[in-house]
Amino acid sequence: MSLDPEPLQPGATIGLLGGGQLAQMLVLAGHAMGFRFMVLEPNPDCPAALAGAEQITASYTDPEALAKLADSCQLVTYEFENVDAEAVSWLEERVDVPQGSEILRIAQNRLREKKTLVRLNIPVAPFQKITTENELSLALKSLGELMLKTVTGGYDGKGQVRISKVEQIPEAFSTLYSTKTEIVAEQFVSFEREVSVIVARNRLGEISCFPVAENVHEKNILTISRIPARLDSRVREQAQLLAKQIAEGLELVGVLAVEMFVLPDGNLVVNELAPRPHNSGHFTLNDCATSQFEQHLKAITNFPLGSTEMYKPAIMLNILGEHLPLLLKRLKDLPPEAKLHLYGKQECRPGRKMGHLNLTADSPESLLENLVKLGIWDEALLYKML
Repeated sequence: MSLDPEPLQPGATIGLLGGGQLAQMLVLAGHAMGFRFMVLEPNPDCPAALAGAEQITASYTDPEALAKLADSCQLVTYEFENVDAEAVSWLEERVDVPQGSEILRIAQNRLREKKTLVRLNIPVAPFQKITTENELSLALKSLGELMLKTVTGGYDGKGQVRISKVEQIPEAFSTLYSTKTEIVAEQFVSFEREVSVIVARNRLGEISCFPVAENVHEKNILTISRIPARLDSRVREQAQLLAKQIAEGLELVGVLAVEMFVLPDGNLVVNELAPRPHNSGHFTLNDCATSQFEQHLKAITNFPLGSTEMYKPAIMLNILGEHLPLLLKRLKDLPPEAKLHLYGKQECRPGRKMGHLNLTADSPESLLENLVKLGIWDEALLYKML
């Protein structure tokens, strides 16, 4: 496709592959910019449609649905990396897809992602491709404690097993290799904290980073983010530099989340990439001059990137299915600083992301103490951020 250097004109229709909460927040940001949206999503009444996007209810690989999306939109973007890369490649030949399919192929395959980061001279944990139990046994001997992961298909911690003993190998291998899916063994990293950086890049090569977020996970699902991360300035600057190097190396267009581990010596290793808006960037909706969703749209529509200035320290809490019933009973008890974002999903189940809560204050510690009193989130996780 030929690229028009001029900004996409308001009134144009942007196509979305995927209609979840990230798509919903893209729609809400894009409506303020004057854009219309059409979403391709198999689940009816998806969050993006609730926000006002026209919906095509079909599979991400449905040829007729893809053709309709291409014919109806001036450009197409995807909200998560579990859409079919071949479908995105097909769309690229017919409509402008600024993110492209190549970065999607990289992010969808952990082994390809690790090799790409190594090629870009980005620090990652040592890893090995695994195809047999014997190879896994040798990896355990050479690398020590391991995180065994499926190369494709993992999301929110799915498809992962931690291995520290030889006795665990047969079960772990058979569980993850049962469908002959490729697996990769990564050296288990003993880290002080997990952090992430949302970086944006447009077609002109302009790059901008949001403040570094510090994250705590429960059962491999993000529970709470504190921004800015409790790091010294050198480590914060290095985290943003790594994110910029990756964005430049991948020729990113849009936003990209770079998840990293902070080691005890202050060094960083990159864990995963997500080429789209990210859960740990939700704080930007209420605490930055430009949200990550507006920034993504600016990047893909040829607008200059917006300011990433942050107004106050922030806390972001995920509202999962197990949190929502109690939260709804205690709405009157929420701190006055709280900004509640619910996604309108009909089915509420444990582990499902139903919304999030953003809070800003000069003293995050006082906010966290008030959140402990609510009794909705696990106290031990909240205290990790104090």
